Amino acid sequence: MILTPGDPPREPTAPGTVGPVVDLEYLDAVLELVEQVPAGRATTYGILAEAVGHGLGRGGPRQVGAVMAHAGGGVPWWRVVNASGCPPARCLDEALARLRADDCPLRGDRVDLRRAVWLPPLAPTIA
Repeated sequence: MILTPGDPPREPTAPGTVGPVVDLEYLDAVLELVEQVPAGRATTYGILAEAVGHGLGRGGPRQVGAVMAHAGGGVPWWRVVNASGCPPARCLDEALARLRADDCPLRGDRVDLRRAVWLPPLAPTIA
């Protein structure tokens, strides 16, 4: 998930942000949750967005995706999939290999979310 030479250029970021619109507080909240996803389980960008949004009052699945694309290399990124259970397309083979090593339930090249979904605790609302 870390950018490598030859990757397409990303949109410029504002100081204190990751990607076009993700602030560092949001980044930390997303990565903290991804670190909690246990082996053999997976969660979705939308589920993470819901949990982080509950506490911070902002963000959505695209912002979670921006965090993962720009800063997710140090956490178990392969355990975050889209709503249909598909791992990131640009890292599909590696993600599937890691999910298999985790004993995560799969159906072909997708996570079987009915059996594998992990729901994070909702973050407290920040006033």
